[in-house]
Amino acid sequence: MSEPDAADEKSTSPSAELPSGGLSYAGAGVDIDAGDRAVELIGPHAKRATRPEVLGGLGGFSGLFALKGNYREPVLAAASDGVGTKLAVAQAIGKHDTVGQDLVAMCVDDLVVCGAEPLFLQDYIAIGKVVPETVAEIVAGIADGCVIAGCALLGGETAEHPGLMRDDHYDLSATAVGVVEADQVLSPDRVRAGDSVIALGSSGLHSNGYSLARKVLLDWGHMDLAGDVEEFGRTLGEELLEPTRIYARDCLALAAEADVRTFAHITGGGLAENLARVIPSGLVADLERNTWTPAPIFAMIAQRGRVEQAEMERTFNMGVGMVAVVAPEDTDRAQAVLTARHVDNWVLGTIKRNPEVKGGSGRVNLVGDHPRF
Repeated sequence: MSEPDAADEKSTSPSAELPSGGLSYAGAGVDIDAGDRAVELIGPHAKRATRPEVLGGLGGFSGLFALKGNYREPVLAAASDGVGTKLAVAQAIGKHDTVGQDLVAMCVDDLVVCGAEPLFLQDYIAIGKVVPETVAEIVAGIADGCVIAGCALLGGETAEHPGLMRDDHYDLSATAVGVVEADQVLSPDRVRAGDSVIALGSSGLHSNGYSLARKVLLDWGHMDLAGDVEEFGRTLGEELLEPTRIYARDCLALAAEADVRTFAHITGGGLAENLARVIPSGLVADLERNTWTPAPIFAMIAQRGRVEQAEMERTFNMGVGMVAVVAPEDTDRAQAVLTARHVDNWVLGTIKRNPEVKGGSGRVNLVGDHPRF
């Protein structure tokens, strides 16, 4: 947080004089009228991100959702997450309409790992100063993400934090709730030796590793966010703000058509650590790097920051945003389903027996080298 200027010091001094009309909430930095205006602007976005089960509308103290359908033994799943320091890029270039999709993706793509269908999401926006148009841009992105995921934006909260956050700074978090039948929950217990490991390509960095990416490209590399980069075919800022891919509907469609054992959402910790979370003891996933080439953004970070391969693979998704573990006889069918849904995919490797491996990232072996990386 920046140091207070002289005016701040004077206004907080015990000897400062009170305004002639007395203090007000707006005078303390919280503009209720601006908050009300923001609610007006986000209303249309919330209305388009809905489902038939939603009861009521905006303005209540809680969102209501009727769990309809012929469920036999429904199990609710919940996931909470944020966007992280990718927000610093959005705030630096004043583009706020994409980070909401990142927020939705980080939540609903965790839900679908166990086979849960996302039902609704509630967001929380903490902001230094409410600018209604900025809040509306953020919520527009959240609504876009909910529409892609097929879930409702059931409500949320916008909190103004003067003195705690700079006026132009904000942070985002959300919680998503989904449902899955008890006998259809995907888990590591379903994984078997011989299963195929299929990669679902990422759209870029997604929402992880931005502290390192910003340090390498902006602080050390002195690159301009507004500058065109030949390798990307667009500006650096546009590349860094590419929204996280939302896989929820793709994964649900895949699970409906093929024998999916489980999924793994590749976020912080990278491919090995996240996939290891769904590999049971006694089994290992043998994966081959030569099956794909990471996007240019990953090569640029590695080369300009002289970041070692192990650090890159532990920090970034390296081009793999989601992994599906499927029965070997359904490999071709699974790839056909994903291809029909325009999801870049390939076979990463297979699951094998190894009784000596009990836990940790040792359950995943990455071998070989990426071509043209």
